[in-house]
Amino acid sequence: MALTPFESRILLDTGISMGDEGKGRLIPELIRELVTQTRTPDPVGVVVKVNGGANAGHTSGGLKLNLFPAGVVERSVGCLAVGSGVVADPHKFIWESAYIEHNGYDVRSRLLIDQRTMVSDLSHRLLDLGWEWYRVNVLGQEKRGSTGRGISPSYSDETAHFPVYYYEFLLDRETFSARIRARMDRALRTLQHVCRVPEEELSLFFDTLTAAETRANRGLIDAGLFKESDFDFSRFRGETPYSVDMEELVEAYWSAGQTLREQIGDVREKLHETLAAGKYIIGEFGQAFWLDKRFGFPPNVTASHTLPAEFFLSSGMPLQPAHTLGVCKAYDTKVGTHIFLCQFPEDHPLGKKLSKLEYGTTTGRQRMVGWYDAVEKGDAIRYGGCTDININKIDALSYEGDWLPGGELLICTGYRKPDGSVIKHVPRDMETHRSLKPVYIQVPGWEEDISKVRTFDNLPLNAKRYVAAMVKATLEVAIGDLEKTQADLPNLRYLGVGPDPDQIIRDIPATRDLIKLA
Repeated sequence: MALTPFESRILLDTGISMGDEGKGRLIPELIRELVTQTRTPDPVGVVVKVNGGANAGHTSGGLKLNLFPAGVVERSVGCLAVGSGVVADPHKFIWESAYIEHNGYDVRSRLLIDQRTMVSDLSHRLLDLGWEWYRVNVLGQEKRGSTGRGISPSYSDETAHFPVYYYEFLLDRETFSARIRARMDRALRTLQHVCRVPEEELSLFFDTLTAAETRANRGLIDAGLFKESDFDFSRFRGETPYSVDMEELVEAYWSAGQTLREQIGDVREKLHETLAAGKYIIGEFGQAFWLDKRFGFPPNVTASHTLPAEFFLSSGMPLQPAHTLGVCKAYDTKVGTHIFLCQFPEDHPLGKKLSKLEYGTTTGRQRMVGWYDAVEKGDAIRYGGCTDININKIDALSYEGDWLPGGELLICTGYRKPDGSVIKHVPRDMETHRSLKPVYIQVPGWEEDISKVRTFDNLPLNAKRYVAAMVKATLEVAIGDLEKTQADLPNLRYLGVGPDPDQIIRDIPATRDLIKLA
């Protein structure tokens, strides 16, 4: 079928599972499609980072990105905006923009940071590590696996009425200094008296941060763009217990903010101007539905909202129709201590194969892998909204190595409760969730390498049936009986068969035709 027309000039790139779905690769694809549809070279005026901070990794055009939206790799996009729902350390803007520009993309001239974007700093990084230490060593809980980027503590300042905004870099140094000093004082008192981090352990936090950022920015150091000392957090360590060098702290963050002065402005007005000019806006989300701080399961959630509605709150745009694209993979991955009902057994050959592919872009952490959970994805569509679905990495399921022909692919279509009854929704409490067992359907696999296939018709029959079964099972959870409903069904817009921009299938049949194959 031909790709369905976009219902709005606001396109939202969201995740409908646990993150790591490949949302970053969707941005260039959307832009290329719009270039073809509109017959103009620059149909997208703005790509907006909607939520989160430098904790969410995207890979696009060969670049590994944290803070910047994946639109950086599309030179036709005139503005890369960061919404007010984002928290960001100004140093990360500077470091990541240097990395992007070193790889041949102009970015600083296109960057627009909203005045009300919140400043994240060293205090939040220390608290991130401190709360993790408290969770493990005082409460005796499992390690959560924080990124150490300070995201959750940054959002805590927002709800505690202590935010520092990017517009404050446009004001005077004295006011900024007083606010940063007070923020750090609160953090140090919290680390000492609430988190109960020992003095020697707190001192090691500075080394932990140094090692993490040095590792993350090794390419910039090796290229001579920065010195290793630029990523040395030990320079902030104070001379007395539970202290930092406040002068060094203020100078470092004020200087970084001044470097970004020209990039600070009003994202709201830019978006209004973009729509008035007849151009498109793409909202790019970090994380995914089940990591939303309200709808997910603590402590394995992010500190921001990850649902499509957050675009309007972060951008300052009035509520209006948007075309929402829900992205997932053809199997499941999770990190942290999530309940993972569909996780592969430890010795499963497909699980071993997929584990070799699955490492976090930001953290490098090994992801857990499992069967496709249509219940989680269906609930995300039911309560988050979705116009189109996009599924990535189906090519990884071809028989290969120890994953031999004859092994069935499984799709979770429901959960069995201890009393034997079956439910088709994700429980809202963790205790019930833990008690469930997945109910699977089996679909035959395929031997062919499909990474070079570019049309749906050329896929092996079993691959088509697997795609159809995923979509059908997901929408039955989201909508109910698909034969009885008269509503328009979300279509599978793109099917990813590899990581490269051209490894994508676009001519998938309309949903009602597709599910006949299931």
